[in-house]
Amino acid sequence: MELLEEILSRKNLNEAYKRVYANKGASGVDGVSVEELHEHLRVHKAEILEGIRTRKYKPQPVRRVEIPKDTGKMRQLGIPTVVDRVIQQAVAQVLSPIYERQFSNSSYGFRPGRSCEMAIVRSLELLNDGCDWVVDIDLERFFDTVNHDRLMNILHRTIADGDVLSLIRKFLVSGVMVGETYEETPVGTPQGGLCYAAHKPPNAQ
Repeated sequence: MELLEEILSRKNLNEAYKRVYANKGASGVDGVSVEELHEHLRVHKAEILEGIRTRKYKPQPVRRVEIPKDTGKMRQLGIPTVVDRVIQQAVAQVLSPIYERQFSNSSYGFRPGRSCEMAIVRSLELLNDGCDWVVDIDLERFFDTVNHDRLMNILHRTIADGDVLSLIRKFLVSGVMVGETYEETPVGTPQGGLCYAAHKPPNAQ
């Protein structure tokens, strides 16, 4: 089975819908709520799937919101539409196991079955083994400055399905709505949507 068809399989899409519904969250720019998602998909599912398969599907811009950080500054989040969240979740469910095999065993962030608590426990184990330092690094505005071409090149090393790569690229360049104003997204990946909810382990805080 080609990768795109695995993503669009009934089983995978049903699981993606359940995850998005369970995560709840606000509506995107189209105003469709999580509670309205099931009926919306029932009416438009065939149209959406055909659009994806023919590379005509166009993700909608994410809705820009700001939330306060612990530092007192504001963090910008992008809220995709609930339909786009289902598609993103479906993609993540198929790609995550592929990339899990490539990740370092010392990596804990936003990975299924791993949590901040597990990273702390591992740090304590290393300290007890004689290590002297724990280094905490936060890359400022990392998500906002991701180069799309470099990201797509990295994905291309593993993902051979051009339809999947095309779909991911469309999400990257779908833009944001700040109030009533549309802004292009030539760089960066929006924080929000799958960046947190879809990859968060069930027991993570």
